[in-house]
This record gives sequence, C-alpha cells and structure tokens, in this order.
Amino acid sequence: MGLVVVSGGTNGMGRAFALGRAERGDRVLVLGRDHARGAALGGASIDFLPVDLSSVRETRQVVERILAEHPVVDALTLFANAVAPRRIVTAEGLERTFALYYLSRYLLGLGLRPALDRAAAPVIVNVAGVGVTRGGVRWADPQLESGYSAVTAQLQAGRANDLLGVGFARRSGSRARYVLYHPGFTRSGDRSPLPFVVRGLLAAASLVARPVAAAVSPIHGFVDAPPDAPLTAVDRGRRLPLSFPTLDPRDADRLADLTERLLTHHDC
Repeated sequence: MGLVVVSGGTNGMGRAFALGRAERGDRVLVLGRDHARGAALGGASIDFLPVDLSSVRETRQVVERILAEHPVVDALTLFANAVAPRRIVTAEGLERTFALYYLSRYLLGLGLRPALDRAAAPVIVNVAGVGVTRGGVRWADPQLESGYSAVTAQLQAGRANDLLGVGFARRSGSRARYVLYHPGFTRSGDRSPLPFVVRGLLAAASLVARPVAAAVSPIHGFVDAPPDAPLTAVDRGRRLPLSFPTLDPRDADRLADLTERLLTHHDC
C-alpha cells in the first residue's frame, strides 16, 4: 500500500482516479479547494487537504504539511485546472490559469521531491495536453496582461506543463519518473464558469468524448508500473518522441529560469 497525492482530486478525472486508487488499496491524499466535495469523498483510505492551488503561499504550505506528515510519497498525480473566461489576478498578482494549471504543478513536483525519492518506484503524472502544438509560452508577457482569452491561457499553461516535465527530468536530480499524459477530450470537469453557448457546444461534443474511466485507466498503469525512462510523453495512447517540438530542452531551461524570476518578483 502506497501513498498517492492527487491535486484537483475533488472533481472529474481527478476524483475518479482518487477513488480508483483507494479501491486498489492505496492511501490517497486529495488536494482541492471545494470542502464539500472533499468531504464527500469519505472513506478510511482517502484524506482531504483543503488548499487553493492558485495560491503560491497555500501550495507551499500544503507541501510542507505533506512532508511533515508523510515521509514517503509513492506517486504525485496532477489534475488541477479551471477555465477562466475572463482574466483573473490572484491576491499574489499572478494570472490565475497560469498559477493554478502550471505553477501549482511546478511547486508540488519540486517541493515533494524528498518524499518521492524515498519511495521504491516514485512517479509523477502530469495530466495536461502534451501532443498539442498550438499555443506557447508568452515569454514577454506570461501573465497575459494583453490579449487574454481562456483558450490562450489554457494553451500557454499546457505548453508550460510540457516544458515542466522536460525541466524536471533534466534539472531536479530526482529518482521520480515523470509522465506527461494527454487523455484527449473527456467527459469531465466543471463547465459552470463558461458562457451558456460554450457550455452547450461542449455538451454536444461530449457525446463523442472519452468516458472518464477510459481516460483515467492509463494513469493507473503509470502508477502501478512507472516507465523506465526519466521522462515519458503520451498523447491519447501514442508515445511521443522526446524530440517533439513542445519538448525543447532549451525552452524548458528558459521556462524554469522565468518561473523562478516570476516567483521572486511577486514575492511568492
């Protein structure tokens, strides 16, 4: 029985995965903001830690709590994300999609490295959009102060997560295997913040979307038997070469440096 940490585990794919790990006999630690949904997970093998993962301060605090209470973490799975139709700035002065979808994953992966490295076969699974080539990091304006749209913000954070996996494998020194996983369009997620018309279009599209169980199944495989390679990228069942355009090591180094400057600038 191992300990699996699930960020964004109160809804959609994250929730299904957390429940699946508990059924398999693992201890599961779910991180999320929704107290009611967290409490509803229940069960003796699932614990819930309330945290706003768009807050750097709260994310760092929850990392410290996990390290204090759990010397060994066998797997870290990263699901947390939310679509914001309008640009939202957090109390720390960060664009919220970038903070939630990318920075929280950066902080959790690096912060929990000591506990991961004590596990027999540690793995991090970053559930994002690897394999998509649209979008990119706005190097001169990562906070999207101009030209914001929900799609632009999602694509930027998605491409940042691609580079996060590359950077972790290259720079962290961790034993943990890193998996970038794109499940494809899935019947999952909270669409309530979206405009009515967009919600309607997504509802229609969901008729051909993958069921949550099918999208989550490969993640169980990554946790049960982590890949041998330090970095693996899988797009809807297809393993990508690490020469894929969005996995450029030079851009990964550039993003790691930008991220540290950003956190320092915002005094996070």
